[in-house]
Amino acid sequence: MEDIFFPRPETKKRYYQFSEYLKTKFGAKVYKITLDAGFSCPNRDGTISSGGCIFCDDGGSFSRAHDSHLSVQQQVLTGIETLSSRFKAKKFMSYFQAYTNTYKPVEELKQIYDASLCHEDVVGISIGTRPDCVDEKKLDLIASYTPKYETWVEYGLQSMHDKTLKFINRGHDFETFLHAFEKTKQRGINVCVHVILGLPGETKEDMLETVRTLANLGADGIKFHCLCIFPNTKLYDMYEQGKIKLLEEDEYINIACDCLELLPQKTTIHRLGGNGLQAIKVAPKWLNKKFEILNKIDAELERRNSFQGAGFSIL
Repeated sequence: MEDIFFPRPETKKRYYQFSEYLKTKFGAKVYKITLDAGFSCPNRDGTISSGGCIFCDDGGSFSRAHDSHLSVQQQVLTGIETLSSRFKAKKFMSYFQAYTNTYKPVEELKQIYDASLCHEDVVGISIGTRPDCVDEKKLDLIASYTPKYETWVEYGLQSMHDKTLKFINRGHDFETFLHAFEKTKQRGINVCVHVILGLPGETKEDMLETVRTLANLGADGIKFHCLCIFPNTKLYDMYEQGKIKLLEEDEYINIACDCLELLPQKTTIHRLGGNGLQAIKVAPKWLNKKFEILNKIDAELERRNSFQGAGFSIL
């Protein structure tokens, strides 16, 4: 692996931002357009289990950036118009975020994905889904976009520990993720893995073990979330009853830096402080200060004289 030097000359960051990766590849900042194509989730509709993951609210982790009553094509064109006007954006990536975005027959998926690539300035597609909701045909379809588009699948893993996955009612085990990951990588599709820091019952070492394992698997990207409490979730009820302890700000910053040190330098960091929709989030409130948190992570890495990959080793 070719070394990537830190701090980065352009960004001064001590970790490899996904935004920098895209800008280098396409010669301009690439803006994600978040899309809601009306998908559901097998962990919410009773196919796998009832009630869904204990942390998931009614929005299915969607940012609600667009009106889901619009067609996918309309959402893309509206997003391009808005981002072009506000930021003078020139390049875009269609991001299927809400719920499980492979949870339809492959013929329908093709129509939906094709509709999101309706503009010449859309250079990529990213599909958020569950590892138990892909199969050979669906992965073949997604792989068909790789020759022309920057193509990613984002798997919600959250933790490698089956005890945790069972507690949060995830509906699949780590072995299911490993199978999906292998099949996806075999097709040349980039994989980003979602990890939640601070899940109930997990120690710091549990969290680091998840990241260390993903590092050695060769995940192309990681998206870190801090556990948040939202209304109308089972986690909210536990929080109200005093059964859940959330990470404090300084704890999260230190664990996030530890995680970055364990990852290979080439792994792209898609997010470091996922915080959900602030208008409805109950806790932790400190996470609302997104840029302040990112600045503190920068400062902690500088204090350590450390960087992404400083602690990476092949197991």
